[in-house]
Amino acid sequence: MKIIYMGYEDYVNLGYRPGKNDLVCEFSVEPDMGLSVREAAGRVAAESSTGTWVDVTTSNPYVNKISAKVFYIKGRIIRIAYPLELFEPDNVPQILSSIAGNIFGMKDIRNLRLEDVDLPPKIIKSFRGPEFGIHGVRKLLGVKKRPLLGTIIKPKLGLKTKDHAEVAYQAWVGGCDIVKDDENLSNQAFNPFRERVRETLKMRDKAERETGERKMYMPNVTAETGEMLKRAEFVKRQGGEYVMLDILTAGWSALQALRNANLGLVIHAHRAMHAAITRNKRHGISMLAIAKFARLIGVDQLHIGTVVGKMEGGKEEITEIEGEIERKIIQPDRNNHVLAENWLHIKPVFAVCSGGLAPVHVPRLVRMLGRDIIIQMGGGIHGNPEGTEAGAREARKAVERFA
Repeated sequence: MKIIYMGYEDYVNLGYRPGKNDLVCEFSVEPDMGLSVREAAGRVAAESSTGTWVDVTTSNPYVNKISAKVFYIKGRIIRIAYPLELFEPDNVPQILSSIAGNIFGMKDIRNLRLEDVDLPPKIIKSFRGPEFGIHGVRKLLGVKKRPLLGTIIKPKLGLKTKDHAEVAYQAWVGGCDIVKDDENLSNQAFNPFRERVRETLKMRDKAERETGERKMYMPNVTAETGEMLKRAEFVKRQGGEYVMLDILTAGWSALQALRNANLGLVIHAHRAMHAAITRNKRHGISMLAIAKFARLIGVDQLHIGTVVGKMEGGKEEITEIEGEIERKIIQPDRNNHVLAENWLHIKPVFAVCSGGLAPVHVPRLVRMLGRDIIIQMGGGIHGNPEGTEAGAREARKAVERFA
């Protein structure tokens, strides 16, 4: 059998047109000194698919047929098509190990950023997606049109269990629909997880009786995967309907395990640690790409930033993620919205705005992002001089007035 070696340049084919079963990635690339963008693009495509740094005698023509192909180069933007055969269905870790793996550490590449991913129908079909999504969450809460109002218990760490539950109660009776743990509250000695869930759900029930409204509590179940599932099962047994997971620190496998457990719980996705990956606009992975994989696996709600709050993230990035505007289209026959685009059976996801928000920000948020958002205020509620209940009342008035 004759071996046909493929050099890096053989992975560039600007005449190629992606097929419906190709996974397409858009990267921005900065080559190291002495390399052209075209040369760098070939290296990215090779190292993320079938190639390596030297000709190997184990190569084979049938392997070469499923190599990635650089089909677009404009400035520093490149687009690469990956044949479906390169990926295992229903396995986000494997997909990301391919398209976002060793390529970020290549010496020939000074900076590389995965800007976007366009997923073919056959990959989308292999995933469950959200169990509830926007419409399911609205049905649970009985809120048809306005944005949902949530809060995060503050201070984020340090409160004892009964005080934590009391703060949640005050937020609910003041008008919040949802109360959640912060991302770094798990099972500390001052506020043990199981005790916190029991006490806070008791206060949820009390608030529901007094207000006549449905109220939701999002306990943070982030932990080692086995323990995470035990905690989620405990929430279910106690009558909880929600869990929160720090999806990046817990990992994609943990998220898939939680979704595949079929516990009938709404999954609220916190993106803690994302900025370590997304903030550098020249290197890393965009929040847009992360959002797509989170939705694919099956989160029902996802933090997207705020534009107007304390956290980094501009209007263009936020609105791209939330799905109110179109980003550039990788392939002309696919609509590239993220949280609400039509993805076969995959339900739309609630966009969560959180980070430095107060009632004064509500009008601008609604103008930019629409009503299918969850507006979470931490300090913007608990920082009210008259207390949490008063802060929640002001926030609820703002939501109802402007939405």
